[in-house]
Amino acid sequence: MDKNQQGANPAVPRHVAIIMDGNNRWAKKRLLPGVAGHKAGVDAVRAVIEVCAEAGVEVLTLFAFSSENWQRPADEVSALMELFLGALRREARRLDQNDIRLRIIGDRSRFHPELQAAMREAEQLTSTHQKFVLQVAANYGGQWDITQAAQRLAREVQAGHLQVDDISPQLLQSCLVTGDLPLPDLCIRTGGEHRISNFLLWQIAYAELYFSDLFWPDFKHEAMRKALADFAKRQRRFGKTSEQLEAEARAKC
Repeated sequence: MDKNQQGANPAVPRHVAIIMDGNNRWAKKRLLPGVAGHKAGVDAVRAVIEVCAEAGVEVLTLFAFSSENWQRPADEVSALMELFLGALRREARRLDQNDIRLRIIGDRSRFHPELQAAMREAEQLTSTHQKFVLQVAANYGGQWDITQAAQRLAREVQAGHLQVDDISPQLLQSCLVTGDLPLPDLCIRTGGEHRISNFLLWQIAYAELYFSDLFWPDFKHEAMRKALADFAKRQRRFGKTSEQLEAEARAKC
């Protein structure tokens, strides 16, 4: 997939990244256990995929489980792992039928071997699809991502395959786990919080940020369409002035 940020329709983001926040608070508000919120959030995932695919978005990245989430209560983590395993087995065929490719990014080494195997199987089942890419960040952290890219380049230097002066932002970016995909154009966080929380730190340097007060299970079709409509109204300057962009637009006419 072409990594160029300039898509065919600049009003539609090529890559949308979402921090799915508020599952626990959604459940607590309803006097339910926290895992009930995560289960309810699966419907929101389906809704957002539908809207993005219909709008022409090429890549959707969902922050499912951060490297910091291991610090949560052990019973909650265990329930999340069971939910993740079940969702992989249940949803992989649905993704396959809808020509959607699944990719899972993050450090898989800490997951149970059964879950790692399910990840590989789901990815393999959908590996040839080109219509839409669903990327799930699991045991992922932006700092980890940049670190593993730096380590990869350091090994190349150590082996004599690369000179230190050859390392550029573009080269490091290509070594990130998302290096073969377009950078996120729009980053959404639900749940009313206004933090990035170690998500795609390098990749969202120029992404438009959108914050919603809705808890993730309530972020469905209408909310996603509203976020895309808000993005379409923004002018993305990438360091240039509005006048420069307007002049460039006139020159293309």
